Amino acid sequence: MIGAGLTLARATAEFATALACERRASPHTVSAYASDLTQLAAFASSRLEREPNIEDLALPLLRGWLGELARGTTRATLARKIASVRALFRHLLRRGLVGSNPAAELVAPRLVRQLPVFLDAETMGEVLAMPAHDSIEGLRDRAILETLYAGGLRVSELASLDLDRIELPQDGLGCARVIGKGNKERVVPLGSFAVRALRDYLARRAEFAISPAKTGSRSSAVFLSTRGQRLGVRRIQELVKRYGVLAAGRADLHPHALRHSCATHLLDGGADLRSIQELLGHSTLSVTQRYTHTSIEGLIAVYDRAHPLAQGEGLQNVAPHRRAR
Repeated sequence: MIGAGLTLARATAEFATALACERRASPHTVSAYASDLTQLAAFASSRLEREPNIEDLALPLLRGWLGELARGTTRATLARKIASVRALFRHLLRRGLVGSNPAAELVAPRLVRQLPVFLDAETMGEVLAMPAHDSIEGLRDRAILETLYAGGLRVSELASLDLDRIELPQDGLGCARVIGKGNKERVVPLGSFAVRALRDYLARRAEFAISPAKTGSRSSAVFLSTRGQRLGVRRIQELVKRYGVLAAGRADLHPHALRHSCATHLLDGGADLRSIQELLGHSTLSVTQRYTHTSIEGLIAVYDRAHPLAQGEGLQNVAPHRRAR
């Protein structure tokens, strides 16, 4: 091979750097790909009894690795690991370090695309109303829920939101500038309820910023912990789950469900897919099209309740010539 002698460990490190610096992949993506390739290196090392080089990654070895993984790995995880190896070889091909991509011959498992989890408008309203309005924690939590739902934000986008990236006018819509996948910036609108919730919270936000001697300089983050530090992704996930249980008895509620609810309700309200795609920051329209399925399910439910021919007992209300058909 062209890159003879290039170890898999070195190739993985250079690939991870290229992902982060050149392609501006998210830290989560970089970490996941590097972890997959490190796992492959461990498997190859055990088979070869030495440190593996790139030229060792022939199709039989890759298939052996996937065969071992298949016994205790979900289809989605297996598909991602295949994608990691393919991406590594595409990187090496662009660099002229290999002459072919053996991972291209791997067959990825077929994935069953699940419909997004979302709440109906009434339940969504109950969740948004649940945080207390008389405490700083409650005001913060209500602002978190309103912002996630109003802007369709990813939880990572909300956690990284800074004060200088939001505009909250006294009247009308506000907006937030968020950094999404691929380090791409987009502007999302914030409705009047979200603006009001944010203004109420920010008026008391300083109560979270305790002694600088304990926390260092005051954080520029919009959402703070009780210690005055940026609220992390995991903590936001815990908060959303808590209010899902309290308001709707839903232990499965997560920040992405609020994002899904935003998209579904916009689509039901007449918004076009292109606008929703831009709002959510989807790279392709095919991702956004998932929400058409949830709307179709809702339409079927309405049809089942309302159409006289949907249920047998409705037939007596249909004119005789219609029944004959």
